[in-house]
Amino acid sequence: MYNPFSVEGRIAIVTGGLGQIGTQISTTLAQAGAKVAIYSRRPFSAEQIAEKFPGLEDNIKVYEASVTDKDALEAATDQLIKDWGVPDILVNNAGIDSKPDGDADQNAPFEVYPKKYWDDIIETNLTGVMLTSQVVGSKMAEAGKGSIINIGSMYGMVSPNQALYAYREERDGKPFIKAISYAASKSGLINMTRYLATYWAKKGVRVNLVTYGGVKTGSFDKEFIDAFLERVPMGRQADIGEFSPIIHFLGSEASSYMTGANLVLDGGFTSW
Repeated sequence: MYNPFSVEGRIAIVTGGLGQIGTQISTTLAQAGAKVAIYSRRPFSAEQIAEKFPGLEDNIKVYEASVTDKDALEAATDQLIKDWGVPDILVNNAGIDSKPDGDADQNAPFEVYPKKYWDDIIETNLTGVMLTSQVVGSKMAEAGKGSIINIGSMYGMVSPNQALYAYREERDGKPFIKAISYAASKSGLINMTRYLATYWAKKGVRVNLVTYGGVKTGSFDKEFIDAFLERVPMGRQADIGEFSPIIHFLGSEASSYMTGANLVLDGGFTSW
């Protein structure tokens, strides 16, 4: 029986597929029968794959390729095509943000925000998506098929609410400003998605964006969580497993007439 939601036998690439959200995406697709190629900045052995993805070793391979290195992306993609074939799905998941407890300059006021941190985040979150889409998407277009799924953030749609972070200055005695670079990079993905969706529409390649809201990770201060949940209509953060099903949907034929869309999963945060 035909199942439009099936990704059985499809070949998927997940960048940053060893991170917290990336692992969940990779696992969900592999459990659904897809062959998953994870592009990682660091090498990852077969033994490590077996430990991290028990029972899914036959459906998951890791290729060493940074999203900011076009030569490495091309080499990994050429090898993937030799191993499994032309990919059907690309999930541009790799991304970085400033670290709340890292170098204070990462969260400095805009007036003195260092260009170094702007460059680092834009290079990975925006340029990295462009390069990966360029390398992989061109192979998809040649084959006349493919679904590219970009991973966005609610801070690509609305500005970070600096009031959520005010407690840090009160607690630590120094300014703490959620940096501009992450918001700018995720905002840029909205129109990059539209651009590529229209550019490749007649080549059979669909390009969509998934915008995520806050997810439970256990790494946020209680003060932040309390303030954040007051601004979420659903009154809770997402469980990490709530994000992957939409990736499954966009990688399947169930979304075959959808391109250039932004699917928002934020508990209603951007609705207020």
